[in-house]
Amino acid sequence: MSRKMKNKVITNLLIERIASEGKCLGHHEEKVVFVTGVAPGDVVDVRITKGKSSFMEGEPVKFHEYSTERIEPFCPHFGTCGGCKWQHINYDLQKTYKRQQVLDQFQRIAKVEIPEVWPTLGSEKTKYYRNKLDFTFSNKKWLTIEQIQSGEDFDRNALGFHIPKMFDKIVDVDHCYLQGNISNDVRNELRTFALANNLSFYDIRNQVGLLRNLIIRTTSTDQSMVIVQFGENDPEGIQKVMEFLNQKFPEITSLLYVINTKGNETFHDLDLVTFAGNDFIEEEMEGLKFRIGPKSFYQTNSEQAYELYKVARDFADLQGDEVVYDLYTGTGTIANFVAKKAKQVIGIEYVPAAIEDAKINSQINGIDNTLFYAGDMKDMLNDEFIANHAAPDLIITDPPRAGMDEKVLQMLLRLNAPKIVYVSCNPATQARDVALLGEKYKVEKIQPVDMFPQTYHVENVVLLTLKS
Repeated sequence: MSRKMKNKVITNLLIERIASEGKCLGHHEEKVVFVTGVAPGDVVDVRITKGKSSFMEGEPVKFHEYSTERIEPFCPHFGTCGGCKWQHINYDLQKTYKRQQVLDQFQRIAKVEIPEVWPTLGSEKTKYYRNKLDFTFSNKKWLTIEQIQSGEDFDRNALGFHIPKMFDKIVDVDHCYLQGNISNDVRNELRTFALANNLSFYDIRNQVGLLRNLIIRTTSTDQSMVIVQFGENDPEGIQKVMEFLNQKFPEITSLLYVINTKGNETFHDLDLVTFAGNDFIEEEMEGLKFRIGPKSFYQTNSEQAYELYKVARDFADLQGDEVVYDLYTGTGTIANFVAKKAKQVIGIEYVPAAIEDAKINSQINGIDNTLFYAGDMKDMLNDEFIANHAAPDLIITDPPRAGMDEKVLQMLLRLNAPKIVYVSCNPATQARDVALLGEKYKVEKIQPVDMFPQTYHVENVVLLTLKS
């Protein structure tokens, strides 16, 4: 983009429709302009931030007309913390746009014949639906322009969420509408305690400070897990924090901490200490119990996860005599969920700790027709593995956002399983993978499922059947 275009203001731009990643678009002089923080029907002045020869990106600086599709955002942090970017669009329209997103991705990327994309399966809860949130401690609290211009001296310690595109700035969250139960109370009380006791908040640039990260997990069975991540090995400070949480919130069923002096917040390679309670919590689904450890992946919308898995099970249409491969099985949630309707379910997952949880989940539910293996999918799913196990009648795959490795896709084409149920949190990479699978498979059904209300993210389930 020309230097002359950056910071240029385009006036009276009509916002036409939703685009990818939650942005909207309009047209200016035959160029597409992607704009954040607006809704279809808005007429705005847009400051250009970047772009290329065929498009530009910008942000609104003045609204001339507001869309009739707009509603009032319910969170005072809207537009700052980076979460819940669609609060200003009513929920029915959110579902419509998510369906359109799936359709657009499959038409643009998959380029295979598809059936009608079913209406998005909405979430009953549009607030307080998450069972896991990560909060960050920081000594670099985000200040508004008004606060900066006031000349006041503000406490810069914060506990909340990252500002988009600013890794060291944190918006101090008073109340988050994403997670209910004890989440807001734990966060706010811990922040108050830390400030009162002069405990240091993490400085991400210099990588110093005691309090680094707070993770809160909850379940529909009223269990809760709280993990405090400390950036320094300070036994006295750690003991003080953990004793406070244990005494203030005796209802926490799993209270843990980890000391992390690395350059990033990931702790999958670190040892956690159980301070009080169990080192796991349990979720329930159709009478099945699922054990969730501190390093376990579990869908972050428990109630909607049940709806998602029901769609996958319905698409599978198991009759009881099938061998099922469950790829990227995680803690074996889908595998154990469908096991009672299959002859055998074989799950593969990269994370060893998740596979141990999957085995435990089978054990505590009395399920004896599952097998679980840990390893990189592209290395595990090979000729030797196939030779040592029965050929699959059905493959269920639920890969990460990046989708499946091409080596895995080529193996699926060789396996010739009659059906593949592909669950994805990223319809774009799913469509890319379906394009490759289209060599042998046709798309029978497409069902978008909304796991994350107030955001542009959408889960999608596709049924593929082997061409005759």
